[in-house]
Amino acid sequence: MKNKLILPAAGLLLFASCQNKNHADSATENVRTEFFDKAGMDTTVKPGDNFFLYANGKWFKKTEIPKTETGWGSFYTLYNDNLKNLNTILENASKANGAKGSAEQKVGDFYASGMDTLTIENLGIKPIEPLLSKIDGIKNEKDLISFVADGFKNGEGDLLGFSVDPDDKLSNKNALSFSQSGINLPDRSYYLDQDEKAKKIRAEYVKYITTIFKLAGDSVNAAKYADNILKLETTIAQSHSTPVQLRDPQKNYNKMTVADFQKQTPNIEWKSVLQKLGASTDTVIVRQPKYYQALSALIKSQPIEIWKEKLKFDALNSSANAFTKLFRKAKFDFFAKTLYGQQVQKERWKTIVNATDNNLGELLGQLYAEKYFKPEAKERMLKLVNNLQKVYAERIQKVDWMTPETKKKALEKLNAFIKKIGYPDKWKKYDDVEISKNTYYANLQSADRHAYKEMMDKLGKNVDKTEWGMTPPTVNAYYNPSFNEIVFPAGILQFPFFDFAADDAINYGAIGAVIGHEMTHGFDDQGRQYDAAGNLKEWWTKADADKFKAKAGKVETFYNNFSLLDNQHVNGSLTLGENLADIGGLNIAYDAFKLTDQGKTDKKVDGFTPDQRFFLSFAQVWRIKNRDESMRVRLKTDPHSPEMFRVNGPVYNMEAFYKAFNIPATAKMYIAPANRLGVW
Repeated sequence: MKNKLILPAAGLLLFASCQNKNHADSATENVRTEFFDKAGMDTTVKPGDNFFLYANGKWFKKTEIPKTETGWGSFYTLYNDNLKNLNTILENASKANGAKGSAEQKVGDFYASGMDTLTIENLGIKPIEPLLSKIDGIKNEKDLISFVADGFKNGEGDLLGFSVDPDDKLSNKNALSFSQSGINLPDRSYYLDQDEKAKKIRAEYVKYITTIFKLAGDSVNAAKYADNILKLETTIAQSHSTPVQLRDPQKNYNKMTVADFQKQTPNIEWKSVLQKLGASTDTVIVRQPKYYQALSALIKSQPIEIWKEKLKFDALNSSANAFTKLFRKAKFDFFAKTLYGQQVQKERWKTIVNATDNNLGELLGQLYAEKYFKPEAKERMLKLVNNLQKVYAERIQKVDWMTPETKKKALEKLNAFIKKIGYPDKWKKYDDVEISKNTYYANLQSADRHAYKEMMDKLGKNVDKTEWGMTPPTVNAYYNPSFNEIVFPAGILQFPFFDFAADDAINYGAIGAVIGHEMTHGFDDQGRQYDAAGNLKEWWTKADADKFKAKAGKVETFYNNFSLLDNQHVNGSLTLGENLADIGGLNIAYDAFKLTDQGKTDKKVDGFTPDQRFFLSFAQVWRIKNRDESMRVRLKTDPHSPEMFRVNGPVYNMEAFYKAFNIPATAKMYIAPANRLGVW
């Protein structure tokens, strides 16, 4: 069953850090008068030596990460405040006895079932026993494949990375795609690296698997099963692409007929699999063929009993948070504590609020938007987006390394951006989701079946570009290349990113940089390969593409030189797209800010000029303190650079920053004008 693990904070850092203090009903909302933390600055650090610490140094020194978190900072504050708002909605809904089938009834009963730990304890693993019995009934390879295909409908098909998405090269049509899967650790390196930390994590993983089998009632074989599963997953991991390899859209687009896929993977009967999946198609997109070729070989070479052991563990592991406190503790101890350094489990209500958002997101989102999102925020945000879009167009026209032919195409793409702000114009329907207060596990299954049906209904049909990829309460933002869209959920449109009472320097340094960041993703090393319609298609002249790659290569090298912890370096290849977006986004936001009334003056506020406030706002948005364990995972797998470098990387490549703080050439992080980086 999918969506049962709510990852600790590293999984939340897809875009940015934020903060929210006084977000309440508009009738009682306090008006904020201070928009950055002057007391948190460390003015003993010169802005030219380390701007992140200049803006955040005192805060960084005094801040202790809560035991329930893997990091702390402005983003975490907003995220947790948002959880409280959602919890208020769900607590009220769970007591309201809403009309059957209403949003209030479904989210309220889902929440109540997850909070009913007494029933969960009494049931134990009874809800999953029928599934475990099915696994016991597997006799041969054919049964194995049949089970995996059948199980996918209920979120149990962990060996198949199966999805229905826009065809990269025909973006108005939905297509069937298969991606690598089959492992439970963050990525292949956790199985293959031979340093002591990796070995320790694998040893703890074996202990965790052993504990899960013991809790499920098989103490005799638990240790043996754990060893077998680690060995099998290690072999699977060898076939996985690296995080850097996964960033290449061309190499991860392998469209082929089902017949050709069958030839590559002879031990998987794809006709039967597709029939069980309910997928009628002659072609598929195989993202990582090497994985499926290896899976086919392993199905033949590995004993069926070992596959059954893995299937049982995958089922128990993915559903552990729906079972007793001993299961939940075991999962926490490994995935949160060992991997990410979190010391204490979060309160149960936070886990269930997250689960409600994950499974019934647009039902909960409707209630959230009604209560917490002001209509005028959407209007103000759209104005900001349009302002930055105009500035971006001017920057494209002014770049001196691009030919008019490619510039024209770039402007077409920029002007074609779909802009989504706050929440969807059309809400998803959940009519077929049966939710009651009785059984949390059954509610999760019902939501999984709905999600599967919703996905399969898209196959072969035109893409609905009104759909959202995030729920309204999400504190994040994204660019989707297949839709050529920029999306800003209601959850991120709060302080410190966005505040009606804030001066323009604050808003442009925060939400402006977010807008510019997402726009730049349309023209980063991945996004630039998609055209205005969202198709993976070459629209650059070769000369312009080569110039872009040369400039991007310098950015990659620049970030490779940043390091943390025991001299672990940022992976400039993995983080290239985000670094380009950070640099481009801040430049675009600054240019747009300079067109405002405040941006045209030097009038100080709180002792700082408008330009200084702009850069300080940007830096304090990114104030985050991470646990070492969490940072180690991020350096291996996260396409975003650590926050200090998301601040220092862009600012030290901007002439306006040097002027704002009068930074001399003798400063530690000074970069000569001729060596400063930037593409847009």
